[in-house]
Amino acid sequence: MSKRFVEKDGLVTTTFHSDDTNRQVVIERNVNYKPIIEHNKKMYNHNDGYSKSRDLKRVASIPTIALSVWANEYNGDSNWFGLPPEVQKKILKKKLNSSEFRYFRTAEGKL
Repeated sequence: MSKRFVEKDGLVTTTFHSDDTNRQVVIERNVNYKPIIEHNKKMYNHNDGYSKSRDLKRVASIPTIALSVWANEYNGDSNWFGLPPEVQKKILKKKLNSSEFRYFRTAEGKL
């Protein structure tokens, strides 16, 4: 017998598929990333990304599932927060400076 449980949390939908016959559980995660991308495009054109004091700069807004995929590409484990900070920084710099992920950017410039 196959069972299914769906959990929704904001833009993330997690579906748990359970197959008692084969004693397997499959976890499927879907993220509705379109609102994030649309918001990023608006922010990119809003201003230069700096705070009023110019001490801080807004750079990107990245769906957490993308961070998991990038961590998995790096070391085969999807735990982004398990990566050392210097590795995270290296990955972010490479990905966010590429044109492939330009819609994650919220302001002009390079990292």
